[in-house]
Amino acid sequence: MVALTPPVCDFGWPAPDFSLPGTDGRLHTLATCRGEQGLLVAFICNHCPYVQAILDRLIRDAIDLQSVGIGVVAISSNDAGAYPEDAFPEMVRLAERLHFPFPYLHDETQEVARAYGAVCTPDFFGFGRTLGLQYRGRLDASGRSPAPANAARELFEAMRTVAATGQGPATQTPSIGCSLKWKV
Repeated sequence: MVALTPPVCDFGWPAPDFSLPGTDGRLHTLATCRGEQGLLVAFICNHCPYVQAILDRLIRDAIDLQSVGIGVVAISSNDAGAYPEDAFPEMVRLAERLHFPFPYLHDETQEVARAYGAVCTPDFFGFGRTLGLQYRGRLDASGRSPAPANAARELFEAMRTVAATGQGPATQTPSIGCSLKWKV
């Protein structure tokens, strides 16, 4: 398992549209997921230890971001044939067990991950109210293990700033995680 780091934020890059099935049985699009002040798109999966280390914090931050008008959506694009833990039925179980406060979508064709340029799990894309990219950083200092409880809430603070000002921070620390599992 190789840890990858995504590229730095390409400020203003427009959010690609999508239409994907969710674990809630509904179809979700860019328009249905966005909030008044923007959108956080999180590429995650079930099996990655980097994702497992931050899930409770992602849920906390999603609730707090939604309260300031930022929509939140998580997308799993991994090859479920090679990684059965990431299959849609397992996604449904995880979302139900942890009471995800955001849609958890399945990108079976991997077209959405390719359109976004996602490279790892977790990989975060934070968009402002006009859906231009403003954040491509990490959630916090967590790695394969959770960061200390008092770790700075980097993603939350960045997206709260985006909600208030429309601009993300000039300095961002890239996320780190497992490579996306592409179909061969």
